[in-house]
Amino acid sequence: MNRNFKKILAGIVGIVIIGAVIYGANHSDQAQGNGQDATADDGLFPIRTWSQTDCSSTPWIVADQKGFLAEEGLKVVYTGDTQPAQQIPSVMNGNNDVGGGTHPNSLAVAINGGATIKAVVPAGIDPGPEVDPKMRHMAWYVNPDSGIKSFADLNNIQGKVKFSTISTNICADFLANNIADKNNVPRDKIEWVTMPDIQAVQAVKQGLVTVAGVHPPYYKSMEDAGMIKIADSFDAGLGPTAGLSYYFFNDDFIKKHPDIVKKFAKAMSKAENWANENPEEARVLTENWIHVPVSATHYYSGKTDLNPRLADVWIKDLEDHGVIPVGKVKSEDLMALDINQ
Repeated sequence: MNRNFKKILAGIVGIVIIGAVIYGANHSDQAQGNGQDATADDGLFPIRTWSQTDCSSTPWIVADQKGFLAEEGLKVVYTGDTQPAQQIPSVMNGNNDVGGGTHPNSLAVAINGGATIKAVVPAGIDPGPEVDPKMRHMAWYVNPDSGIKSFADLNNIQGKVKFSTISTNICADFLANNIADKNNVPRDKIEWVTMPDIQAVQAVKQGLVTVAGVHPPYYKSMEDAGMIKIADSFDAGLGPTAGLSYYFFNDDFIKKHPDIVKKFAKAMSKAENWANENPEEARVLTENWIHVPVSATHYYSGKTDLNPRLADVWIKDLEDHGVIPVGKVKSEDLMALDINQ
């Protein structure tokens, strides 16, 4: 993909996001008035989010089923499935109050396009080498019939190589591109094909993509299908930030309900710590929730400190490849840094 095309694509993304912002501005007052200013009959303040039945579901399940949200006077209300490209707009327009498992590059591209959203608490991080590799943020698999045994082998393929990704400007392209850099595989050799992780299992098995990038709940499905792992997020060489993600609200909600946001951050950090300390039970809860065989969950921050410096490498990658202008969006712009003080 040449630089001019990237700039055009970034412009299109910006237009789409700005449209979502305008839509949100016209509808947020109505949407946020749907019973969100008062506690429900059970005395718990409802926090709306999409179904959370993907790889980032574990802290939600734990916070709900283990009572961490209730301890803070909150409860989660699932509003149904929301496609990845519509998740940030759904928080902007007030159809959902909070999003989660969202990476710095996704937030940065949205904010560059005019979205008024802020991260309020960290979600995932990549674990260190002492933690079981099955809890690393992502892994990439190939069909054994492909003859590929490493990332570097991708250079042996003529033309472009199809990679699965859930969406653009997320962990999948950021991490795979960084691993490609380390293996002297040109980034423009990769052709991104959008699909959910669960579809990627069949896609790589059937040869519809050459490389499938998936998250921990789907490692077992890949292994059961006989696929071969050629890399994981640790290979990006970025440490904890390789799995960095956040929960975010729109600015209006944060301004209107700062105490609710603080309570939410506290509940989710408790849930994350519990999941890290009880990986097997967290795995079972996740498996029962998403109805897919799960070998492991993500690994989590467990902290409320947002630490902007962890996001810097994600922002720089966007700048270096012409997705956002240099200096327009800083890591601090992604975060409500005073919310947990």
